[in-house]
Amino acid sequence: MTRILADLPDDDIKWLDARAVEQGQSRASVLREAVRAYKAQASALGNKDWISRGAGLWKGRGEIPDGVEYQVAMREDRTSYEDL
Repeated sequence: MTRILADLPDDDIKWLDARAVEQGQSRASVLREAVRAYKAQASALGNKDWISRGAGLWKGRGEIPDGVEYQVAMREDRTSYEDL
């Protein structure tokens, strides 16, 4: 196990000490637990790439029309290229 130094605000140290007393643990133990929880949360989020996270998000939603149908409907009032 590696030892680290970290500068924390006094209010955070007071909260950390109170939490350690509540749980009957050392300050270091509470910090290790917090890092494990943060690591698990970050892993659960998976890929941070916003495109990958959003891909397929609206798949199967019936109230959203097909993109091509929408384009055709928007262009119905325009003069076709054949008529120019």
